[in-house]
Amino acid sequence: MLKINVIGSIFSMYAIALLQATYLDKTYPKSVIQDAVLDTAQLIAKYKYPIETHYVTTEDKYILCLHRISNRGKPPVFLMHGLLDSSAAWVIMGPTKSLGYYLYDNDYDVWMGNARGNRYSRNHTDLNPDKDELFWTFSWHEIGVNDLPAMLDYVLKQTGYKKIGYFGHSQGTTAFWVMCAMHPKYNEIITMMHAIAPVAFMKHLKAPLLPLAQTALEAAQNRISEFMPHTKWFWKSCFLSKLTEVACVEALFQIMGRDLPQTNMTMLPAILGHFPAGCNLKQITHYLQLVENDRFCLFDYGLEENMKLYKQSSPPDYPLEKITAPVGLYYTLNDYLTNDVDVERLAQLLPNVVKKKLFPSKTWNHMALIWGIDAREAACKDMLETMKKYPYTTYTV
Repeated sequence: MLKINVIGSIFSMYAIALLQATYLDKTYPKSVIQDAVLDTAQLIAKYKYPIETHYVTTEDKYILCLHRISNRGKPPVFLMHGLLDSSAAWVIMGPTKSLGYYLYDNDYDVWMGNARGNRYSRNHTDLNPDKDELFWTFSWHEIGVNDLPAMLDYVLKQTGYKKIGYFGHSQGTTAFWVMCAMHPKYNEIITMMHAIAPVAFMKHLKAPLLPLAQTALEAAQNRISEFMPHTKWFWKSCFLSKLTEVACVEALFQIMGRDLPQTNMTMLPAILGHFPAGCNLKQITHYLQLVENDRFCLFDYGLEENMKLYKQSSPPDYPLEKITAPVGLYYTLNDYLTNDVDVERLAQLLPNVVKKKLFPSKTWNHMALIWGIDAREAACKDMLETMKKYPYTTYTV
């Protein structure tokens, strides 16, 4: 019986692989399929841009990976991805569309971070992410308090500049608010913060799948930590047939917002080859707490632990008034995660909003300004022109 089961399993795996290969090959260009299996560094090298990989260790011993499209001597910019994403977000759509390449082509030294726990920063000096539960004890709070300061300090040391431009998407904005609220000195090194699909308040969240995530978290009872790690199996399973492809696209739209006009379907294998890139469930739990509490606050550990950690029964709000760096807010109308009403509320509380742009299309979703067909023309050029108004400190080395 065991032999029969093994043979059956092998046959099933072979059949699935054959189906997937057949559908992919018939439907998508070879170049796109190749982009799906390359990592960020390989992807950038494929398109003949100068790539470097750097590693930074945080105060709490997480080892983070940074990818650099090297333009030595030019002003540095730092790009920070969203939840379940990675540095690939800034290059995945290719040299004619992606923000990372656009900034390099306009004479910036481009550094792209990777948050702890994703496929590139799944490392620690002492803890093994596959064996040690203590590795998975962070939310996006720690990304803001520990990861961003470590990476930004490293970039400034490497480049010799005293200031840096910041581009954040989704969680990359949340972590920025945390960093500048909890470590206000970092406001001084930011020429300008470009907040793409900014997330802080989440009362008007639309994503219908997120309540299911809350149910799953409660059912898991903290037995699961890592969530949707990067695997070849995931993206391959999306391309077994037209039916599985549609199912995966629909799942994305249920989270991000439905936006067929801005979704380059030809690039779908490349997108799903890099997204999701993994995170910790505690990051999602923290966001769901914001939805429930209608506040932008630290993690809620329950009455007893809150009293120990915060000396009060509920977690304190992040002091948004301490975020004094110049901020640009870029957001859309059909974003299921970042509602325009919640962004307006954030804008009223941030003390130095210098740019606020709501894109009028009724279909643009949470990823439209990152993956969207018209993102470069509609958004990237505007961000670059705005950033030029905030000069860098003179080069120091």
